[in-house]
Amino acid sequence: MTTRLNCPRGVLAMTDRLKATELTQFVQLLERLNYESFWIPELFGREIMANAAHLLAHTERLVIATGIANVYVRDPHATAQARQTLAEFAQGRFILGLGVSNVGVNTARGHRWQAPAVKFNEYLDAMAAVEPTLPPHEQLGPMLLAAHGPALQRIAATRADGVMTYLMSPEHTKKSRARLGEDANLTVVIPVLVESDEATARDFCRKSLAYYIGLDYYQREWQTLGFSKDDFADDGSDRLHDHLVAWGTSESIEQRIAEHEAAGASRIVLWPLDTGFGDATDSPTLNGLAPR
Repeated sequence: MTTRLNCPRGVLAMTDRLKATELTQFVQLLERLNYESFWIPELFGREIMANAAHLLAHTERLVIATGIANVYVRDPHATAQARQTLAEFAQGRFILGLGVSNVGVNTARGHRWQAPAVKFNEYLDAMAAVEPTLPPHEQLGPMLLAAHGPALQRIAATRADGVMTYLMSPEHTKKSRARLGEDANLTVVIPVLVESDEATARDFCRKSLAYYIGLDYYQREWQTLGFSKDDFADDGSDRLHDHLVAWGTSESIEQRIAEHEAAGASRIVLWPLDTGFGDATDSPTLNGLAPR
């Protein structure tokens, strides 16, 4: 059997199409399965801070995290206020994850794109200057930055509590840990699928990752890991999928998780590809990989 390290284990899922009652039931299921945290992406659906507040109010132990809140969507003052408010109300169960998203998403929202390092530095400067008129809170929740390359990870190492990575290999986790040093939090999001049939697994991979494989900033980072443009054609090569997605038996997926942990991950966040939410309690992935 694979020996698990002591990294906390969370879940990230796209839940905007769930009804409010279904969403509440889903996160309460994660809590019953002993997952440590739930990570909310910000797309074009629910407002992420209001969503986090709702989920915190309907759970008891589960950490709720923004994964990620797009820095273009709200001004730094609003984000600083939300961070302090949710930290106070959640009593240690809130993590603020920030990211720049991508050109397409932000153009669609009507924003002018800036170089990510410039945008992050300006945004963090403005957040640091905010003093919300609220009761003093001894400790704010952790703040992580979505960052894959060295420039953004350098910013995170000095201006945040750590980094969140997405769709990367254990080799990338090892490089990230070396850049960040030993103390920073390194939260690693891994797409996972308990499925032993190769054709079925690859179909899940292609459908789930097609959008991301077309994004140039992911392609640039994957090229530093030895992939070429040929690997990005036709929704991605089998080799690329096998590096990015942990699929197979629960035991083989645990081995991939252990590789990320050994490479320096502080927390593992699972993105289960088989969760269609119509019957989430029957997800082999969520149940098979739940913390024990």
